Amino acid sequence: MSAAFSFSIENRIKNGQGRAGTFLTPHGHIQTPCFAVVGTKATVKSLTVEQVKDIGASVVLANTYHLYLEPGTQIVKKGGGLGQFMNWTGPTITDSGGFQVFSLGAAYKQSVSKIAELRLGDGADRSSDDILINDSTMAKVTDDGVEFKSYIDGSAHFFTPERSIQLQKDIGADVIFAFDECTSPHASYEYQKEALDRTHLWAARSLAEHKKGMEISQALFGIVQGGRYNDLREKSARYIGGMDFDGFGIGGSFDKKDIEATVSRINEILPDDKPRHLLGIGDPLDLINAVEMGCDLFDCVAPTRIARNGTLYTERGKINILNAKFKNLFRPIDPHCGCYTCRHYTAAYIGHLFRAKEILANTLASIHNLYFIISHVKRMRAAIINGDFADFKNAFMEKYVA
Repeated sequence: MSAAFSFSIENRIKNGQGRAGTFLTPHGHIQTPCFAVVGTKATVKSLTVEQVKDIGASVVLANTYHLYLEPGTQIVKKGGGLGQFMNWTGPTITDSGGFQVFSLGAAYKQSVSKIAELRLGDGADRSSDDILINDSTMAKVTDDGVEFKSYIDGSAHFFTPERSIQLQKDIGADVIFAFDECTSPHASYEYQKEALDRTHLWAARSLAEHKKGMEISQALFGIVQGGRYNDLREKSARYIGGMDFDGFGIGGSFDKKDIEATVSRINEILPDDKPRHLLGIGDPLDLINAVEMGCDLFDCVAPTRIARNGTLYTERGKINILNAKFKNLFRPIDPHCGCYTCRHYTAAYIGHLFRAKEILANTLASIHNLYFIISHVKRMRAAIINGDFADFKNAFMEKYVA
C-alpha cells in the first residue's frame, strides 16, 4: 500500500471476523465499516453535495463507464479530478466499468440482478439457456476486453484492463478497481469458470498498468469473483489475495441464501491487514451479516433508487409511503430518525409530494434512506468498538421486518 494510504484495525467482534478500523486516504480517513454513497455520474441523484455531507456520508463512489460516456474523463480531469469537479472534499472511489459487462451483457433487458433468490425446491443450477450470457447486441466480451455500445447514442467503444485503469487515473478517485467480469447469478459453472480465468488475467494486467503511474496517489483494489460456486470463489480469493493490491473488492453474483457463508469463507482467505469492499450490497440485513463476516466497505444504489419509488426504511422495516394509511399520518416517517426529512416533514406531506409527482419527493426520500443506511453502519461500528455487536444485532433483528 502506498505511503498515502494506510489501514488499521481498532477492534474486532468477539469470536467473529468483523472488525472496526480506519482507512486513511489522501482526502481524509474512512472509519470502517462504512457505507459509500453512490454518485454514479459525479452526483448523488436529487441531492447537493452539502446535503450528502449533512447526512453523514464520508465517501462517494462514482462510475467509470458513465463518466467516460458523459461528460468524458478528460473533462473530469481538467476539472481537477472527481472530488473537485463535483465539489466533494472527502475520499472518492470509482469502479472499473466491469459491472457494465454484466448489465449490458448477461443482464441487459433480462431483469437480472447480482443476487439470485431461488425458491426452495428449485433444484440445481439454471443453465445458461435461461439467461443469454453476453449474447446482447450491447456488449461482447473477449479475453482482450469488452466491446460495447453506448446507451446514449449507440456508438461503439472498447474497454481493456489497461484502458479502464487509464480512465480511472484521469478521473482521479482515491480508490480505483481492477477491471473484472461480473457474471449473471444464473450462469453455468462452465461459463463462471471461463469468466473467472478472464478476471484473473485482467487483474494482472490492471495491476501492471497501475504500477506504471505510481506517482499518482491512488489505491488499487483487486476483485474476487466466482459466482455462486464455492470452489471458484476460494480459488479467486487465493489468487487475487496473493497479488500486490492495496485492498480487495468482493464482487459478482450471489445466491441470497448463500451470501453469508460465501463472504465469510472469502474473508478467511483474503489478507487480514487490507480493507475489503463488498460491492453492490445495501440491504440493512445483508449489511449486518456482511459486517459480521469481516467486510469493511459497501456501496449500493438501492437506498436512493427505492427512495425515488416511495419505498422508505424505518427501524421496523421498509414502508411504501404511497399506501393509503400514510395519507393522514401527521408525524415523521420514523419517529426515532434524526434525518433532516424526519425532523421537518410528516409522512402525510411526503406521500402528497409523491402523488403530486413533485421533484422534492425524491430529495426528501433520498435524504431519509441514505441517512438510515449510513447511520445503521455507523452504529455497527460503534457496537464493535464497544464490544456489544451481538446485542446490537439482536436488537435490530427483533424490530426490523425484511
